[in-house]
Amino acid sequence: MTDKKHQPGVTAKKKWLADRIAEGHIFRKLDVNGKVFIEYAPLETAWVPIQGKSYLYIYCLWVSGSFKGKGYGKALMESCILDAKKKGKSGICVLSSKKKKPFLADKQFFLKFGFTVADAINEEYELLALSFSGEMPSFSAAAKTMEIAEKELTIYYSVQCPCVVDCIKQVRTYCGKNNIPLHLFAVDTLEKAKNLPCVFNNWAVFYNGCFKTHHLLNETYLKKYALAHVKEK
Repeated sequence: MTDKKHQPGVTAKKKWLADRIAEGHIFRKLDVNGKVFIEYAPLETAWVPIQGKSYLYIYCLWVSGSFKGKGYGKALMESCILDAKKKGKSGICVLSSKKKKPFLADKQFFLKFGFTVADAINEEYELLALSFSGEMPSFSAAAKTMEIAEKELTIYYSVQCPCVVDCIKQVRTYCGKNNIPLHLFAVDTLEKAKNLPCVFNNWAVFYNGCFKTHHLLNETYLKKYALAHVKEK
C-alpha cells in the first residue's frame, strides 16, 4: 500500500471499495502492521461469474509473511462465518483450485472449516462452499466456456487489486514495443463481472481464444511467457 509505483492502483481500489460498501461489502483487517485481512461480499453483488442464493463470497483472505502461524487466518475465517450466520446467509463460497495456485485461496485451509467442492471448471479451478442450508452455489454457464472469439492477447481486469493498474501499464508498454496485438477488457460493472467467459479473480488472460491464466502479468512475466510459447511451436 505504501509502494509508490502502486499508488494509482491503491487510489483506484479505495474508490472501488467505497462504492461497494453500500452493497454489503466487508473489508476487515486485524490490528497488526501488515497484510492481515479478509474481504468478502454478498454473492448477489460480488463481481464474479458465480451464482447462488444468499451466499457470501470471499474475494481474499490474506495473512502475509511473519504473521503466519499465529492464528490470524483462523480468526478472520471465524469472523466471516459468524457474520454469515448472523445475517442468515445460506453459506460462504470462495474460488480455489485443485492444486495450489498463486492469487487463489488455499484449498486445504478452507477444507479445515468444512468447505467442500461445490463446482469445478476443467478439473482445475474449484468453487468451494460452506453450506448452512444444503443449497450450493455454482459457476455461471458462461464462465465454464473458458473461450472467447478474439484471438489476440486479451485481458479481463478490474481495479479491485491495487497491483492491477501497474500491471496494465507494463503490459501496454511491452506489447506496444513488440508489436503484439492487445485487447484490454475493463470489468467495471457488476453486469460485466457476472457474465464473464471464465473464472475471474480480478484478472483473466486469453490467447488464441482460450483462457490461459489468472496470474497477474508484468513485463518480466510476459517475456517468460512469450519465450515458452515460441519453444512450444
